[in-house]
Amino acid sequence: MPSANHFFTLYAEFRPVKLTNCTFERIGDAHDGGYVMCGNLLSRGKSAYSYGVANTDDWGCEISRRLDVPVHQYDCFDTRPPACPGGQPVFHPECVGPVKLTEEGRLFDSVEAQIAKNGDRGKRLIMKMDVEGAEWTSLMATPDEVLSRIEQLSIEFHRVNDPRTLDLVRKLKETFHLANIHFNNAACDTRIGPFPAYAFQVLFVNKYIGALDPAGGTPGPNPLDAPDDPTLPDCQSR
Repeated sequence: MPSANHFFTLYAEFRPVKLTNCTFERIGDAHDGGYVMCGNLLSRGKSAYSYGVANTDDWGCEISRRLDVPVHQYDCFDTRPPACPGGQPVFHPECVGPVKLTEEGRLFDSVEAQIAKNGDRGKRLIMKMDVEGAEWTSLMATPDEVLSRIEQLSIEFHRVNDPRTLDLVRKLKETFHLANIHFNNAACDTRIGPFPAYAFQVLFVNKYIGALDPAGGTPGPNPLDAPDDPTLPDCQSR
């Protein structure tokens, strides 16, 4: 277990900022599987990526229908393509990782390579990632030039006890504003304070579209956030 200083330093990096031009909307499920995004800043996305779908992808299908773009869905653990009425789903029985490899019969490849294989190099992208801890190494291996084309990136982070997590958050904040954070109440854990949970959703908005509030400050609780599991107590930190 890392030192308490690690958790406090990392937690400070996850402080959201206020944007003057973001109108929040909840995309996808009302609980687990729903993500708060800047709805008014989605329209320029030309392709969507949904990592970790487990046979259901309300988020990706809503983005696909709304923007009239393909949604590339990735999962190598549950290889049943999600239903996506009215959308343009492209399911890949593959997972994301830092490099291309096959592990226990499952295919993995990098974000950069997957975008290129889909013919999306150079396009503006919308991305969601919920991959149970693989986000840290996958995104750390993603070049800044690739990250710069992602307009909004919604991630569920896991395993904050890895010392390398601090490097990734700082890398992402070079390209993105951290606009929202919500802790998963199915992962509440008092052992990693000041984090109230070991899994949490974060919205990153690219700095070239998000206008930082010059007055500064930290936004309060977002009314569009909802418990991932409505049957359990919540454990938000703000």
